[in-house]
Amino acid sequence: MDKYSALPKQGVETPALARRISTLLYSKVKLRLTLLLAAPLTWLVLVYIAALLALLVTALYSVDSYTSQIQTQLTFKNVLKVLTGQVYQTVALRTLGIALLVTIVDTLIALPIAFYMAKIASPRLQRLLVIAVLMPLWASYLVKAYAWRSVLSNEGIMQWLLRPLGLDTPGYGITATIITLGYLWLPYVILPIYAGLERVPNSLLEASGDLGAKTSTTLRLVMLPMLVPAIIAGSIFSFSLTMGDYITVNIVGGANQMLGNLVATNVGNNLPLAAAIALIPVLIMFGYLTAVRKTGALENL
Repeated sequence: MDKYSALPKQGVETPALARRISTLLYSKVKLRLTLLLAAPLTWLVLVYIAALLALLVTALYSVDSYTSQIQTQLTFKNVLKVLTGQVYQTVALRTLGIALLVTIVDTLIALPIAFYMAKIASPRLQRLLVIAVLMPLWASYLVKAYAWRSVLSNEGIMQWLLRPLGLDTPGYGITATIITLGYLWLPYVILPIYAGLERVPNSLLEASGDLGAKTSTTLRLVMLPMLVPAIIAGSIFSFSLTMGDYITVNIVGGANQMLGNLVATNVGNNLPLAAAIALIPVLIMFGYLTAVRKTGALENL
């Protein structure tokens, strides 16, 4: 007998153990998905929660008016200043109004586009339209914002188009900000609604028509209730992104400001005040998500 044949075969257990683990993961889909997402989700949650806690604590600090040094004694001075100050209230209401208008405009534009893509266009045209919707995302944010600044100027394309109609370009201001932000976030609204429409069976729409319902009735009573989760998903993107934006209003907003501008202005010289201002959009988004969650729409995404 070979003297090496009596030695234990140490490499046999490892493949067997790996095979058992592989078999277990193959049969347990939820376990496999949990293990796959556990690490990145844990990292994101920890970082996000830590950032929010740091933001809250920083908002309770103060800045010495003589030395400009941050004082770590906790105080509600900045929070009260933001809540009661007329300037901050005005800017907060302006930001909220712009976010709501951008969301409404994007939703109204996205619904017919997504419906055509999902229910009318041929498969080949559908793929081309999806690419067309995604193409603006390949361009730089600043390039698109400055392109709209050029379009909205007195010598821009919009002026040439509106002048024969006796109209004038809106120029730079809140209207220009809404138009530019609506363009920037429109793909983020179209895609969730398009995905929601794809899940609506065509047979359901045909059945509604066979029962005598008009097209408008079918859209309003059959399709729209099923699209609520998708519309809410798109609105979360456009609303939250608008609430935190400050670059676009600097480019096309004229003298107007949003909450993001106040945060960016105070970060360098009064970080606690900037943190207190930043809590406003965080609280607004938290309230919006809470209200949406109570409707049960998020569970159907």
